Amino acid sequence: MVGGGPGAFIGPVHRMAAELDGRLKLVAGAFSRDAAKSAAAGQAWGARAYGDFREMIAAEAGRDDGAEVVAIVTPNHLHFEPAAAALKAGLHVMSDKPATLNLAQARELAGIVAASGRLYGLTHVYTGYPMVREAREIVRRGDLGAVRKVVVEYPQGWLSEPIEQGGDKQAMWRADPAQSGVGGCIGDIGTHAFNLAEFVSGLAVERICADVAAVVPGRVLDDDCNVLLRFAGGARGVLIASQISAGARNGVSLKVYGEKGGLTWRHERATELTVDWLHAPTQILHAASPYLSGSALAGARIPTGHPEGFIEAFANLYRDFATAVAEGRVSADPVPGIEAGVRTMAFVETAVAASRAGEGWVALEGAAACAR
Repeated sequence: MVGGGPGAFIGPVHRMAAELDGRLKLVAGAFSRDAAKSAAAGQAWGARAYGDFREMIAAEAGRDDGAEVVAIVTPNHLHFEPAAAALKAGLHVMSDKPATLNLAQARELAGIVAASGRLYGLTHVYTGYPMVREAREIVRRGDLGAVRKVVVEYPQGWLSEPIEQGGDKQAMWRADPAQSGVGGCIGDIGTHAFNLAEFVSGLAVERICADVAAVVPGRVLDDDCNVLLRFAGGARGVLIASQISAGARNGVSLKVYGEKGGLTWRHERATELTVDWLHAPTQILHAASPYLSGSALAGARIPTGHPEGFIEAFANLYRDFATAVAEGRVSADPVPGIEAGVRTMAFVETAVAASRAGEGWVALEGAAACAR
């Protein structure tokens, strides 16, 4: 693991999720840029600790019992270098999103992944929820008919005040272009919304019309995003991502409408999927129920009616990735890969630039390479 030491939010989530199913074990880490903190974390977790990722990768690649997969759980600006170094050393990589700090790095990393022959995965966690995978299967089977409209929302309210100016660690790096990149909210949670829309619909976004803004006075990066989408095949869509929606917590939701009906998934009721039919009664599908697809059932660990959530969704991604590594597969599908990483970085940079220039509708690069 690179990152995830004392004071981290997402690092412990990755660690718990990776080990949940007994398919992976944390054996080593460069947990902090502070060597003493890294050593303390390693001692607490029973793992070999290193002072930096370069030292760790070199040492682990040379051990008979060394690490096989490197998990990267750092701020955005520290994603590319450890991923590239690990792949070149023959290790597989699971990275927190977004893939890189910018689109140029994402393109370069795609070339490194291809040359390495190793697997690369992105922890777009919402793709790990069983009922999101069920939604994907419903669309893929054609149950809804041709997709006509996609609406994805991700409202949060935790940055409604300038808490980065008061020293909040999680807010500080997200508000800093040097660490976050050109996108603030759009890079942090807008990438999740974009990936979720493409993952379930199976369609690539071809054109966007973006309004990306910094609402809180003094904030450099955006904290509110509203983007119109046009998908391949003609479907329309709306993406809303906001971190200044006061009172909102983590209200991810997705709606996909086809010719025959529509489906709705909400993160706050993650074990349910609602399907509204044009000429039939509404259905509410429940996680772990025997009538679900194999993809959805594979993601459930406990009987229907027992809620599973965030860590388990992360764990599904790690379990799928570990299975792909063990089987020597060339893809870890349905875990999002480097193609999704390039797509989301293109979305971020295109939306931010177009919004600043007031360009209206613009083409999104690489539309033919859908996240699926």
